[in-house]
Amino acid sequence: MPTGLVALLDDVAAIAKVAAASIDDIGAAAARAGTKSAGVVIDDAAVTPTYVTGFDPSRELPMIWKITKGSFKNKLVFLLPAAVLLGQFAPFLIPIILIFGGLFLCYEAAEKVLEFFHVDESTKHEQPAIIEGPGREKEMVSGAIRTDLILSGEIMAIALSELTDQVWWEQAIILAIIGIAITVAVYGAVALIVKMDDIGLHIAQNNEGALRSFGCSLVRLMPKLLAALSIIGTLAMAWVGGGLLVHNIAALGWHGPEHLIDWLSHPLLGLFPASAKLMVGGIAFALLSGILGVLVGAGIAPLVHKFMPHGDEASE
Repeated sequence: MPTGLVALLDDVAAIAKVAAASIDDIGAAAARAGTKSAGVVIDDAAVTPTYVTGFDPSRELPMIWKITKGSFKNKLVFLLPAAVLLGQFAPFLIPIILIFGGLFLCYEAAEKVLEFFHVDESTKHEQPAIIEGPGREKEMVSGAIRTDLILSGEIMAIALSELTDQVWWEQAIILAIIGIAITVAVYGAVALIVKMDDIGLHIAQNNEGALRSFGCSLVRLMPKLLAALSIIGTLAMAWVGGGLLVHNIAALGWHGPEHLIDWLSHPLLGLFPASAKLMVGGIAFALLSGILGVLVGAGIAPLVHKFMPHGDEASE
């Protein structure tokens, strides 16, 4: 009996070691895959606040909660099973899906750039959302969830491309961890950003001296922060979209855009010491990918408008 008990304990210990190793592997893979998705996460966090700007302050958090629930549904109900099936039966489709996602991001970035330069104002809303009523709120929440579906699909596809060595159930666990963690982080940050002016106002009204000045500073800062986030979101969409096109077109066998970016950035790298070349190369790639993304997006925008009228065109 003692010998049998010792053998059983040895077996339990061996199983525990294997399980612990698997958990470590899953954690490391989740961290690696999540890092690869960082660009899209930045994009998501920067873009989302624009969907709740201009509404009654009492509606901001309920709107964010609706978008958050939609994001969880996008990632865990729709995209997670599809990603696992894709990874098991059709991994060759991942680059193609990423290319289409990149085209969408390039189009969105180009729309913002064209609107900024008053080339295209068909997506511009003259009426404040608070005046347009509850229908506008529903429209914005639906739009945010649709955009989240695209960005979440990109996050899942990018993460999946780093998980080809894992079995299907490990892929499912890792993608679920990434999806939950990113959703909580992004929309938690969004809620904090959009309520920062209310927090500042509360601090200013209930305190004196330095705290009052701090609260007033928060209130004054928020319009500038939201404007900056809009710019950051546009840059992130262009950078991520262009990068997805370059990398995944190369994965399909055409290295032309990749070689062009390398050729354009090579003279710049020669101006810096070897220790800085990696960082400068990354910045140059992001910049050139972003320019490529905007050019591609501007090229496909007329085609999108032709088949999917929006703004004033859609209401005619």
